[in-house]
Amino acid sequence: MMNRRNEWTPLDWAEAACQALMERYLPEELPPAGRWHYHQGVFLCGMEQVLHCTGDQRYNEYLKRYVDKLIDPQGNLYFARDELDAIQPGLLLFRLDQQYPEDLRYAKAARKLRCLFDTLNRTSEGGFWHKDKYPYNMWLDGLYMGGVFALKYANAFEEPELRELVLLQERLMRQHMRDERTGLLYHAWDESRQMPWADPTTGCSPEFWARSLGWYGLALSQFLDELPAEEPQLKQLEEALVQFVHALLPHQDQATGLWYQVVDKGDRNDNWLETSGTSLFIYAIAKAYARGLVGEAEFAAAERAYQGLLNMIPQQDSFVLPNICIGTSAGDYENYVTRPVSENDLHGVGAFILASVAVAQAAHKLAY
Repeated sequence: MMNRRNEWTPLDWAEAACQALMERYLPEELPPAGRWHYHQGVFLCGMEQVLHCTGDQRYNEYLKRYVDKLIDPQGNLYFARDELDAIQPGLLLFRLDQQYPEDLRYAKAARKLRCLFDTLNRTSEGGFWHKDKYPYNMWLDGLYMGGVFALKYANAFEEPELRELVLLQERLMRQHMRDERTGLLYHAWDESRQMPWADPTTGCSPEFWARSLGWYGLALSQFLDELPAEEPQLKQLEEALVQFVHALLPHQDQATGLWYQVVDKGDRNDNWLETSGTSLFIYAIAKAYARGLVGEAEFAAAERAYQGLLNMIPQQDSFVLPNICIGTSAGDYENYVTRPVSENDLHGVGAFILASVAVAQAAHKLAY
């Protein structure tokens, strides 16, 4: 099948990515095995989009088995209760709750995750610490890890006050983490200025890391899907997404279409092209285009990046996505460029699937 890959649509590629990992892992074996974890959640959220597009019930069965193996009939589950990352797989619960209303475990588990917002530590302005072990830290990652869930919960269970809580997090990130010169956002901000990487004046980490920026763009894009048309801050979020897209484009590698691990330093020999961040940037640009927020030139940049990803995939029988940075904390330049890379890491495969579906939808100007 791979020898005809030049004929594949983006949706074909998304399915190939799903099937490669389905063939390798039972749902409960997805690494880290047996965990309620955002690594699996990102991949499975991509798969859920493929299910939406194709109706293929194999994907539904796989998703459901992952959740059912980790949540008991009373809705109990083991998860890290001090970090935003633990909330992200909860995005899988909403469709299951609608599809299987007789099974109360999904709503009960969602409620447990929702209650995390009442217990997480916060900065003086109400920003969530990313994890307890990083006190007074806000990370870009957290906006997606917790924010999209909160908006979906607000809609599903009629708790609209959650919306302002989430939108506050985004405003604080733009206020404290956005660089006025480039329009890019730094990976992390430490209100206390105690982290080794924290700028003593701004509290920001020193670099623009691709995947953290990708999480931010993914969150902004999906916020627009979840907010009602009458939301007063909707226009502000649309403008933030447009600014984000325009900030990325000057740093796209012209030879490959991809983006670098440290986004604005592609001229350094030890920097390298990274596929998960690139995938998330493609998603954000495609979603902005589908909404009519950016034009043909911006979508052409996303298509060029997508072709660049396809050029990275080896010509072999099974799908393999290379050059995926493993999980990474905030730090200095050396921290990012010396991180190991992996193949078919769920960070990257999930992001690639999301990008593939977004490109397919945007080609028909469909916001989904």
